[in-house]
Amino acid sequence: MRTYLDCIPCCVRQALDASRMVTDDVAVQERVLRETLALVNTIEFHRPPPWLGQQIHRFLKTATGDADPYREAKHRSNRLARELYPRLEEAVHAAADPFAAAIRFAIAGNTIDFGVKTHITDADVREAVHVAETAPLDEAVLTRFRRAIESARDILYLADNAGEILFDRLLIERLPTNKLAVVVRGQPIINDATREDAEAAGLPAIVEVIDNGSDVPGTIPELCSPAFRERLARCDLLISKGQGNYETLDGIAKRVFFLLRAKCPVIARHIGCEIGCMVLYENGYPQDGPV
Repeated sequence: MRTYLDCIPCCVRQALDASRMVTDDVAVQERVLRETLALVNTIEFHRPPPWLGQQIHRFLKTATGDADPYREAKHRSNRLARELYPRLEEAVHAAADPFAAAIRFAIAGNTIDFGVKTHITDADVREAVHVAETAPLDEAVLTRFRRAIESARDILYLADNAGEILFDRLLIERLPTNKLAVVVRGQPIINDATREDAEAAGLPAIVEVIDNGSDVPGTIPELCSPAFRERLARCDLLISKGQGNYETLDGIAKRVFFLLRAKCPVIARHIGCEIGCMVLYENGYPQDGPV
């Protein structure tokens, strides 16, 4: 997905909010904002929005001297997710369709996105969970999703954020883990999940976990490690969580099912849904795939 004009004010806002979140030094905040404006002035709009996010947050790390400015925010998100997990697991087990219930909660976890909203409260997450319990899913896409999983030989589950990755576990446990790998970011970027967060969610005990070797808040294959690109090339199904992965992988020549909350008007228009909707969306490639 390309960067749209409406993405620019959001990126500038994100840069200022992020700088204020990680430092009280007004001089550093000004430097981050000025650097962001300089980047915006030269942006190539064919690039996806997470490319600009990577540049902004690299400068934020340099300006603050902190390689992981969102560390504490990620830890808080993981703690909240662990607190909620037993009730969510119980709700999934009790559901008439546990697989669909797990999908709903996995999507609800996508609320924990500090790239879109810097200040996310526990109440925001709890409300998303409440809404998820009865939120509708596209039944036709859900059926295709089940069949695609059954027929796939090699599946990559692209995780998005810390905290959210524990919500993902509810769904991952209902997937064929013998042909699945969960992918996290290679380096800290915003509150995106890294191997540390996968370990906090207990995922290495149940499924293979790999990283993509990148610090993009999404998945831009050419900026990922050779090992990940090789794994991406041989997989035949992607399960993609979150807006950043959608923005970078929409149109990829792979069969992809995107699971996310549409948290901004650009994404909502691009997908064709309302802002705030819980989305299970298929990119439709290849056309001759299982239906």
